[in-house]
Amino acid sequence: MRFTVRRDLGMHARPAGQFVTLASRFESEISVARADDDEWVSGRSVLSILSLAAAQGTSLRIRAEGVDAAEAVASLGHLVVSRE
Repeated sequence: MRFTVRRDLGMHARPAGQFVTLASRFESEISVARADDDEWVSGRSVLSILSLAAAQGTSLRIRAEGVDAAEAVASLGHLVVSRE
C-alpha cells in the first residue's frame, strides 16, 4: 500500500527508529520503497529507512508477507502519515 509522509521533517532518525521498533513487533517480513522507485529495503533497519530520504510529501510503499501482514501494513502506514 502507498502512504504519504506528512511530518514536517520527513522520516528523519526519530520516526525511522519508531518505524523499525513497530515493524519488529510483527512476525511478517516488512519491506519499504519510495513510490517512484522499485528498490525495496528492510523495514527493520533504521539505516535502510533513512536511505529512502523520505522528506515531507514523499510517497512510500509498504508491503508485508506473513500471518500479520495486513495489521503490520496498517499500523506502519498510520505511523508514516502521522504528523507526530
